[in-house]
Amino acid sequence: MPAETFKTDLAKRICEEYRGSTCELDYSNEFELLVAVILSAQCTDKRVNQVTKNLFKVLKTPKDFAEVNKVKLEELIRPCGFYHAKAKNLIDCAKDIVARFNGVVPSDKKALKSLAGVGEKTANVMLATAFNTPAIAVDTHVFRVSRRLGLAKGKTVGEVQTCLEKLPKELWANTHFSLVLHGRRVCKARKPMCENCKFSNDCKYNKELKKKNKEKI
Repeated sequence: MPAETFKTDLAKRICEEYRGSTCELDYSNEFELLVAVILSAQCTDKRVNQVTKNLFKVLKTPKDFAEVNKVKLEELIRPCGFYHAKAKNLIDCAKDIVARFNGVVPSDKKALKSLAGVGEKTANVMLATAFNTPAIAVDTHVFRVSRRLGLAKGKTVGEVQTCLEKLPKELWANTHFSLVLHGRRVCKARKPMCENCKFSNDCKYNKELKKKNKEKI
C-alpha cells in the first residue's frame, strides 16, 4: 500500500474511533474560545476550563479585556501558568480586536496571526473550531502521536504539520481532535498504553519497541 494511502486510511480509522470529537475547551463565542486557547499554552484544558468559568463572569467582551488592569487579570488567570505573559497577550490581543476588527474576532488566518499571543497552532484551532475552516493544529499530543503512528515525519512542529496537511482537507480538523484524545487517553507521553491501542499493529513506535524487546532477550 502506498505511504499516502496508508496514512489516509489510518487517519480515517482514527477519526472513526473518536467520531464526534471536538475541542474540549468551554466557550460560548469566538472571543471566549480565543482567550481559552491562548490560556491553554502549556496548561491542561481542564485547568483552563476551571479558570475561565470565573474569568468570563468578570470579563465578557474584547473591550473588557482591553481595559482591564493587568495585575487584576494576572490574578484571575494565575492557575494557568505563565500568567504575566498571557495577561499581556490577552490585553494586547483584545485591544487589537477592538481597534482593528471592530470588536469581532477575525476569521482569516493571516489576520488571526497578527494578534498578540496568536501563533500557527492557535490560529488553526480557531479556524477549525470556531469558523469551520479546514485546518490542522499541531500541539504536543498531535506532534507525539502522529510521529509514533507514522502519520508524519519531522523533528519540528512545522515539518509535522506539513506532513499532516498532505491528508485530504476534509480530515484535517477531525484528525487533530482525534489525535489529541488518543494522546490523552492511550498514547501518553511517558507510559503509552500500547496494549489497549486499536492502532498498535500499524504503529511505527510499537513495532520499534517490540523489536528492541526481542533484541534484549
